[in-house]
Amino acid sequence: MNKPLIYALIFLMSIATYGQQLYFEYGATISVFDYKNSQGQPLDNLLSESNNYIGMGYRDNINAEKTLFFSIGATYNGYGAVGSDRTLDNFFEWDVTYLGINAGLDIRLFQSRDFTFYFKGSVAEEFLIRGNQTINKQVYNLVGEDEFNNNILFVRGSLGMQYPISRNTAVFANYTYGKTMLLNSGKNEEQLKLNTHQFGIGFIISLPSCNCDF
Repeated sequence: MNKPLIYALIFLMSIATYGQQLYFEYGATISVFDYKNSQGQPLDNLLSESNNYIGMGYRDNINAEKTLFFSIGATYNGYGAVGSDRTLDNFFEWDVTYLGINAGLDIRLFQSRDFTFYFKGSVAEEFLIRGNQTINKQVYNLVGEDEFNNNILFVRGSLGMQYPISRNTAVFANYTYGKTMLLNSGKNEEQLKLNTHQFGIGFIISLPSCNCDF
């Protein structure tokens, strides 16, 4: 794990003590790889794979109406895809894991009885901690490779709802779409971008010092 990521995690843990609410999230990720070879040709039969993700962090209200919440957290994400190039008779497979730091803004859209519906936008910096690329049964370790960026920038948007189950705890469920900036641009001019669909559930827990509404 590189030093910037360690410093970011220490920073996250230190500011979490000042947050009003903690959240924990678990779900499934369907990743779609957008790959182009050195000739700029895409893989037409590139198939997505399903993986899991875990997220946790803190959130805090930032307006008097209690309709905007700022959040910062950490994520553990798995992504994968399989495909082939019929022209070159090649088989490809990616299996990668990233650890990320993200910041987001929750906007309360409307409320129906005890159900609250919201939109969340977030930006994340993610760091490759494990990754393999398989080409025709030859497995290559991607960690530290110059032609495969070890950190990526993700932009995500979520739609979800939450429901309080006690005075201090609420459950939530959401759908999130994410898209990376350029993931790979090596010497051979290959390009790899990543789109994700995530379906998650989780808990929001208000700290004892929080006078919060769900």
